[in-house]
Amino acid sequence: MVSAVVAKGLQDLEDSSAPQQDKPAGYQKVLDQILSSTASTQDQTSDLEAFIDAILGENLGIVAARPLLGAAVESIKGLPDLELRIKAGTTALRSLESRVASFEEQDAQLREMLADAYTLQEEYIEAAKVLQGIQLESSQRRVPDDHKVSIWIRICRLYLEEDDTTSAESYLNRAKNLRHKVNNPELVLGFQLSEARILDASRKFLEASQAYHSFSFSTVLEEEERTRALSSAIVCAVLAGAGPLRSRALAKLYKDERAPQVPEFGILEKMFLDRLLSPEEVKKFSESLSPHQLATTSDGSTVLAKAVVEHNLLGVSRLYDNIGVDELASLLGLDADKAEGYAARMLEQGRIAGSIDQIDRLILFEGTANGVERGGSEQRRAISGKGLRKWDTRVQGVAEELERVASMIQLQHPVCHNP
Repeated sequence: MVSAVVAKGLQDLEDSSAPQQDKPAGYQKVLDQILSSTASTQDQTSDLEAFIDAILGENLGIVAARPLLGAAVESIKGLPDLELRIKAGTTALRSLESRVASFEEQDAQLREMLADAYTLQEEYIEAAKVLQGIQLESSQRRVPDDHKVSIWIRICRLYLEEDDTTSAESYLNRAKNLRHKVNNPELVLGFQLSEARILDASRKFLEASQAYHSFSFSTVLEEEERTRALSSAIVCAVLAGAGPLRSRALAKLYKDERAPQVPEFGILEKMFLDRLLSPEEVKKFSESLSPHQLATTSDGSTVLAKAVVEHNLLGVSRLYDNIGVDELASLLGLDADKAEGYAARMLEQGRIAGSIDQIDRLILFEGTANGVERGGSEQRRAISGKGLRKWDTRVQGVAEELERVASMIQLQHPVCHNP
């Protein structure tokens, strides 16, 4: 409720026949009374709301009202109670609504203050909506490009907090159009981080990994933030689909001298060296993932499970020349049809090279991905023949080694056997 002193002061100014040039001083005196009052925060909030309504009325000119409104906004910003700050700011916005064209600067200050308050309460969508109301393209005032980009990036990051990548990307695209005009290093970093997070949330993990890795080299960031960005780069590389592009990304991350310092290095090393991942390792890794990184894909599996299956399949192709579909299913922890489906898809996409013999239920691996043409029976026979020759060579090698060992035993322990 408005205090009697403030109500009387405002009423006297409205009824006064004093010249216009003298009224701003009177309103300033009322504002000083409000700020110096020992009343409760709630009463002070009510007084500020009444003051804003009064200066936005017809009793005071626009030029005189602007600095008074700016001072009132600063007073609202100083209220210790977030709820009252939001209440006063929202009321002030409603009062400004019909005259916002005349008070764009003050409206922007008010909205940024409200966004700060909503953010502290973790009401990110409300904060984003308030910031969207700021007039950045106006004939009444000139807004620097840096400030425009900072507002758009802030809105983008607020939407990302709620995993609304569609809205976030629309504001990032606005900032992208002015990126070449921005010289502020912090804004550039904010743009890069937002871009990486959108790629991550959109499950474009390979591109996200590259963006996070580039971000981790920034000298403007604290060491802790650079390490966190490197961890995110490794996580995204692990979640990316297996194939030559991911192998290059894993190699780049593995060779980064900072990589052994992060918790994800163990799984990075195994993936880089094409070693099979155990369920225990995958479970431990999944505990550090974000909800969107554990989302279910169209085939019912999670993003992580799909990435691990593809990686293990790639690892199997490095270990074996050929393998039965049922044996592959057992290694991957899938049923035979799913295992064959994963293999067929990766063969078709060129991420592994070889062929599937559906009659004998065999998967034949050969060469490197994208380096072998796949197709007809002649090629399958050539691959099978080459595999058999390799098998013969290995059997011969084992036999020769066994014979050598037997000869050594006879030399060390000569024993005569009578027939």
